[in-house]
Amino acid sequence: MYLRLRGALAAAASISALSAPVVAAGLAGAPAPFDKGDVKIALVGFISGGDFFEAYQSGAQAQAKALGVDLRIFPGKQDPALERDQIEQAINLGAKAIVIDHGQPESLKDVAQKALDAGVKVVAFDVNLDNPKIPQVEQSDHLLARLALEQAVKDNGDTFKAGYVYVAGFAPLDRRDEVWTEFRKAHPGVEEVARFGAVNSTTAATVADQAKAALRAHPEITVVFAPYDEFARGVKLALNELGLNDKVKVYSADVSTADIREITEAGSPWVATVATNPAVVGAASIRAAALLAAGQDPGHSIVVEPVLLTQKSLRDSGVATVEELSAKVPAFGKSNAAKAGWISE
Repeated sequence: MYLRLRGALAAAASISALSAPVVAAGLAGAPAPFDKGDVKIALVGFISGGDFFEAYQSGAQAQAKALGVDLRIFPGKQDPALERDQIEQAINLGAKAIVIDHGQPESLKDVAQKALDAGVKVVAFDVNLDNPKIPQVEQSDHLLARLALEQAVKDNGDTFKAGYVYVAGFAPLDRRDEVWTEFRKAHPGVEEVARFGAVNSTTAATVADQAKAALRAHPEITVVFAPYDEFARGVKLALNELGLNDKVKVYSADVSTADIREITEAGSPWVATVATNPAVVGAASIRAAALLAAGQDPGHSIVVEPVLLTQKSLRDSGVATVEELSAKVPAFGKSNAAKAGWISE
């Protein structure tokens, strides 16, 4: 029953992704194949839920529209087998390029190579496919974690008991974990007393349950490093339920309009996040794929630089949405990654 249901859901997702083709005219002044139009690019995602991924896809769609690209989006729904199948479908669809958005490297490397062997260009966002022919788009995860932890020390000194939210096997989290490991070596007064985490269809709720258990077992925790906004949302839920908002500070990564509301609300323990605009990252991913499809080199490492957003700075600026943040903080709203004269934003 479960396998048949999953197969039906996969088929439904595929039909949704492949339906309603867009036939666009050529782009004036663009190199082949964009000069003639009808270029298909596929965006295959692993994580389908959450504000970050919705904004990422929105940015990808906007950039594809500016390029006259027929963008097909495949939602992976946190299912490695489904994501593999969707990459195969994108190859068979005749996509000129595929953007692989997150996923588990061990389940993707061979099918990504299959795409390359078929002449399809591949770009990876926040998943390390360990292939010199596949450019990597990232948010400078090392800097992102470093800025958050520097703010934690600024606010709390360099001696505190910490909780840490982490799940291994996801490239951005693994890169952020490298910084956490280096940080603790450089700050021996910072002690990690609890580690927990989950990435699933209900990440925030699952992390909330884990955080409640960790905080009850370790009431000495005063700082939680939760370097993904769904993690931070879960920790904040736990702190709210336990009445510990005034005793524990949360530092995170990523941002959305919903996050801004949760950070700036009265009494919030979520005091800082470091982020790029996910829509800008989505647009950069599509630009990189387009450059590859046109036979041009976007570079192997395509980095969108993050900015530190503290609770105080967000409150003082009166920012309520990501759009307002983009308007007031130019470094957040734009990126020069994977640019070319023939690609309009």
